[in-house]
Amino acid sequence: MSQLSAQALNSLRPRPPSACSSTRMASLSYGTQTPIASLKVSSGFWGSAEFNSCRLSVLGSDRSLNFSVVRDSAERSEGGVAMETVGDNQVEDSPGKLEERDFTGTPYVPVYVMLPLGVINMNCELVEPEVLLNQLKVLKSVGVDGVMVDCWWGIVEAHNPQGYNWSGYKRLFQIVRDLNLKLQVVMSFHECGGNVGDDVHIPLPHWVTEIGQKNPDIYFTDKEGKRNNECLTWGIDKVRVLRGRTAVEVYFDYMRSFRVEFDEFFEGGIISEIEVGLGPCGELRYPSYPENHGWKYPGIGEFQCYDRYLMKNLKEAAEARGHSFWARAPDNTGSYNSQPHETGFFRDGGDYDSYYGRFFLNWYSRFLVDHGDRVLALANLAFEGTCIAAKVSGIHWWYKTASHPAELTAGFYNPCNRDGYAPIAAMLKKHEAALNFTCVEMRTLDQHEGFPEALADPEGLVWQVLNAAWDANIPVASENALTCHDREGYNKILANAKPQNDPDGRHLSAFTYLRLSPVLLEGHNFMEFERFVKKMHGEPAPES
Repeated sequence: MSQLSAQALNSLRPRPPSACSSTRMASLSYGTQTPIASLKVSSGFWGSAEFNSCRLSVLGSDRSLNFSVVRDSAERSEGGVAMETVGDNQVEDSPGKLEERDFTGTPYVPVYVMLPLGVINMNCELVEPEVLLNQLKVLKSVGVDGVMVDCWWGIVEAHNPQGYNWSGYKRLFQIVRDLNLKLQVVMSFHECGGNVGDDVHIPLPHWVTEIGQKNPDIYFTDKEGKRNNECLTWGIDKVRVLRGRTAVEVYFDYMRSFRVEFDEFFEGGIISEIEVGLGPCGELRYPSYPENHGWKYPGIGEFQCYDRYLMKNLKEAAEARGHSFWARAPDNTGSYNSQPHETGFFRDGGDYDSYYGRFFLNWYSRFLVDHGDRVLALANLAFEGTCIAAKVSGIHWWYKTASHPAELTAGFYNPCNRDGYAPIAAMLKKHEAALNFTCVEMRTLDQHEGFPEALADPEGLVWQVLNAAWDANIPVASENALTCHDREGYNKILANAKPQNDPDGRHLSAFTYLRLSPVLLEGHNFMEFERFVKKMHGEPAPES
């Protein structure tokens, strides 16, 4: 079946109430007074200059980013001029004439800035502290609320179990405190390097990789038997294979050590949030699209459940169901760079919706939710009284197909007839944890322009995920996925951060900008950023 027919079929299939739909999208306006059309728009995590999601989508001021769309009919002409259909007539709407929304008096949304990945080196030393101090002073001068920093497991517990070295982080936190800024701290239990934007390499602790050399099943594994050493498989969460400890015990000991070491920063209110790493890139997902295994956007990815620990659990689940022959992963799913219509499992009417397919996908996605549940329960013990959060990746490519294959391989059971994010939101609610999502700067029409074959829908995905979280009554924070310096991107973030005409007045709890760099601090770029911060804070901003 062609991609076009797949898209048409998807539009006819019912979606659960909390899932994205064209009519729900039509109720929001994004940056202008023109509502988004019934093009089912969605936004994913994809593309970060450093996080695997959405990676190859290009945003830039040189592209046709301004557009006007009306519900039930929308056309774009060449050259970036929007064509608004009124009756049988088309009226050109010049991008330069579109009025921007005034955010003065809107709710205050704190703005944080991610620090560079290599701000702490492998010896746990703060890199170029004077340069960083000056940069932080500049951020403080325009009202930035705080910064986000990764606390890398591979640096702190690098050589021996429970041999923690926090020295570089202590110096960094002192600088942040002296400037009266806040801290979002990420417990980063994954490897850094190998993803787009990763300019440093920080492996897992040496003592862990030594174990992995003898027992490679501690890593996620694909059907070809290739291991992914970016993070540990969730199959060992409760198995004592890490020198007498389970994986979740190792994570808990690390978090508890951090809480004790930095008690003064918790008590003084400097640390405002702890984001708990739950998978590759710190995100709650399977490592289903690893570039070092040959994946390229917009490939559907592969299931990552072939280590012996996960396969053992799958066997137990199949036997408990009374179908022991289901103790296998599907064998007709293609490869990393396949398209859904090329596979028997993901194609329209494929096995993903068979009895076996539904069993497997339920098990696969349930293991993801259970992993988050286990780790966040221990995080709440370690950080009692402090806000905790989890990051969920935005996988928006193939969102306009019936099966949503890229989401399925990543562990999000979100085909067109099921809401795959509500169970995650419910799990986060159980632990009173916030959800951090990305790609809020991305536009679906740009994705179609750059990669039409991907049937991507970042705006619709964002709308679905934000509403799943809001329906569960949990805080929602976000960050941009790609580097953003242009006004169009900032306006898109603002529109998602503070939905216009929302009867409940819902808005993001915080926004984190990716990331601090000399380019951000350049003249025009920084003027645009300052203007963005003021609007996020609900303050008057120049409209120049």
